[in-house]
Amino acid sequence: MIGPESGLPVLLVHGLYGQGRNLGAQARRLADTRRVVTVDLRNHGDSPHDPDASYAALAGDLAELIADLGGRVDLVGHSMGGKAAMMLALTHPQMVRRLVVMDIAPIAYGHDQTRYIDAMEGLNLTRIDRRSQADTALAESVPEAGTRAFLLQNLDLKSDPHAWRLNLKALRDGMGQIIGWPDDLPAGNFDGKVMALRGALSDYVTEAGEEALRHHFPQVRVVTLKNASHWLHADAPEAVSETLAAFLGDGTDA
Repeated sequence: MIGPESGLPVLLVHGLYGQGRNLGAQARRLADTRRVVTVDLRNHGDSPHDPDASYAALAGDLAELIADLGGRVDLVGHSMGGKAAMMLALTHPQMVRRLVVMDIAPIAYGHDQTRYIDAMEGLNLTRIDRRSQADTALAESVPEAGTRAFLLQNLDLKSDPHAWRLNLKALRDGMGQIIGWPDDLPAGNFDGKVMALRGALSDYVTEAGEEALRHHFPQVRVVTLKNASHWLHADAPEAVSETLAAFLGDGTDA
């Protein structure tokens, strides 16, 4: 938690294979005027592992954290974290003042991410002592350097034996739920302000995705950031940070 000790908190929620620190640039900017909390979702970072990777479980975890923070927050979520944030806003609307969803829509996707689990599980960690060795080995199955760097943030070389901080089995078993979306959620029952940020170079929020956003959140404002991919907070950190700061304000009004 960073920023002022009082005031309505801003809760930042990362995406699949991520950690709270992935949103560090946005947290530091918002902390100029707001109390900011970044979270590691279950099966990620330093949070506990659990076989249940459903959005109901993720939203339940967030609800418990928000209760500990005073019962109400401004909520920002990227990708999988955005879906968890939307589910929380729809099922516990009283807990969220304003909602920001980053490059994701409340729909089922065909972006199966299990190949990255295959790649991580394929590394023989007993033969790796340095991150550079892991990067070289991972390059055989993950050619994109930026993606490798992102995944390797989860490799703990200080543990004995070396290990991934991710619960790869739970994420593999729950992948259908992670890329999916529950079909029994209420629509239109969250009356707070909502902004959906999408990257102009991303295909995650299509016309169908925008339609689904408006179905669940009729008052949503969709903002497109140029020169940004699905990882818009990494591609355009200043633009994302300033857009969040302007939309969320000081947390005092509706």
